[in-house]
Amino acid sequence: MSNPIKQILNVFKLRIGVVIALTALTGFAMTPGAHAPAWKAALIGMMVLFSAAAAGAFNQYVERDIDVKMTRTRNRPFVTGTLRHGPHWLWLIAIMVIGSTLATGWALNWVSALYVFLGAFFYAVVYTVWLKRRTWLNIVVGGLAGSFAVMAGAAAVNPQPEPLSLSLALVLFLWTPPHFWSLAIARADDYTAAGVPMLPVVIGVPAAARVVLANTIALVSASLLPMWFGAGPIYLTGALIGGAYFLDKSVRLARRPDRASAMVNFHASLLQLTVLITAAVADAVWRH
Repeated sequence: MSNPIKQILNVFKLRIGVVIALTALTGFAMTPGAHAPAWKAALIGMMVLFSAAAAGAFNQYVERDIDVKMTRTRNRPFVTGTLRHGPHWLWLIAIMVIGSTLATGWALNWVSALYVFLGAFFYAVVYTVWLKRRTWLNIVVGGLAGSFAVMAGAAAVNPQPEPLSLSLALVLFLWTPPHFWSLAIARADDYTAAGVPMLPVVIGVPAAARVVLANTIALVSASLLPMWFGAGPIYLTGALIGGAYFLDKSVRLARRPDRASAMVNFHASLLQLTVLITAAVADAVWRH
């Protein structure tokens, strides 16, 4: 019998949701302004996690027909029948998104609530429904989901957008394509079988690897922008260390565009983001 906890973690994509929630907390910590109480940080982190989890479940609900064609996804709960595919899931998903949005608006402010909603909307509807099966730009536009999480956290402190939080949102926007395209290169056969126009399927693996490198260069460059808007030396150290590591692996992928190099680069992207957000929060604590 399948582990029910593992199935729940799978269907709600909670590992991705936790990463998105951490980016919201990074936006919260890095935003200049009056010292915000800890309960606000806990609340915005939890509400972003709930909305991201709902979007993840909706993604799996809608994509059952293509998940069955891909080695990486054919064991997902809706595909195997471990969880029954039905409209009750749509009700639960809607309640989670609406509930997290209303709770954020009521307890914090409606600007932050709007960003919480937009993060889920862009991943569930814009990326999953509108773009994923139509264009290689799917993950580029879908990357705004992470940016909205940063803005939700920042708006919990100050509803007025300011340069530091906007620069962090830009970093998250540029991080998503090389992260996901690296995985798509490693799983190009899967996406071809499913008929999903991910970048490596459209332009080929070698060309996609070169695009990943160009995007990584843009990401690492953009990760230095917060220094002009108040970030300190701890943030800079994390940005340089994480960025250098990710850039090195992206160069190797461009030189040797195979599955092994792509997976190394995929994991390098996760490490780069982890180092960056850890340094960002540590820097904010040190400056305060």
